[in-house]
Amino acid sequence: MPLNMRLDHTVINVGFRMDIAKTLFENLGFNLTPRGNHSTGSINHLAIFGNDYLELIGLPKSGKHDRPDIANASMGINGIVFKTGNAETTYKHLKNLNFQGLTPKSFSRPVALEEGIFEAKFRTVTVKPEVFLGGRVYFCEHFTPELIWRPEWQDHPNGVEKIREFVVVSTEPLAEAQSFAKLLMHKKNTGGQINFDDCKITVLSESQYRDRFGVLASSLKDRGSIFGGIIFKTNNRQQFNFILDKGVEGVQSQIEKFRTLVRIPSFDTLIEFID
Repeated sequence: MPLNMRLDHTVINVGFRMDIAKTLFENLGFNLTPRGNHSTGSINHLAIFGNDYLELIGLPKSGKHDRPDIANASMGINGIVFKTGNAETTYKHLKNLNFQGLTPKSFSRPVALEEGIFEAKFRTVTVKPEVFLGGRVYFCEHFTPELIWRPEWQDHPNGVEKIREFVVVSTEPLAEAQSFAKLLMHKKNTGGQINFDDCKITVLSESQYRDRFGVLASSLKDRGSIFGGIIFKTNNRQQFNFILDKGVEGVQSQIEKFRTLVRIPSFDTLIEFID
């Protein structure tokens, strides 16, 4: 099965509050791309790293869109997206697992560069929602990667270079880890950890999650699973800690010897920065 099991990006749903989210993440040292307007009506800003990226996705204040998957989703970490070189092949893989959601869907958005305005084009294929209750899991086929991974967008004041880990919290962590292992074609997972490429998904019970992140952890509330955290690798955590020391409105932070934790209550989001 010629699937490229690599992380493409992760998604934070900010609903109708994109302006607030943009300012907050810029204050955290992320160099965000100009606002994108999808052909489906959603809007976004990206923080582009070496081979992956963070997407802030939201909806226009006008309310006009064709994205019920965003409108009906909880605020916060909402998506984990893998790369694919062929959405049709990936859809067949999902059907073999009985994981398939909608058939591959194409969409686009304009990208303004100094040379002019170009059209970034994508095709995505989704896992059906009942497989992973914590949020959207899907694959993205990029037809124009040169419009995404551009040097002027890959240098961040906080030094982030890549996404190293994605934390999932579940009331049934063993079953959820097994589902991720099947999706990524791993024969087994070790202690709820599924390694792929230079990244990993770690599935934790609620008690394990709170042991790891303490008071900054998100709450499952009445949900069976949540996407509980994104771990970023930075090449200059000291500089990022300096940004936090100056004060960033709207966040709670905890600086430790080997990591820096940041909680964003308004978007129910927990992120961790490591060297």
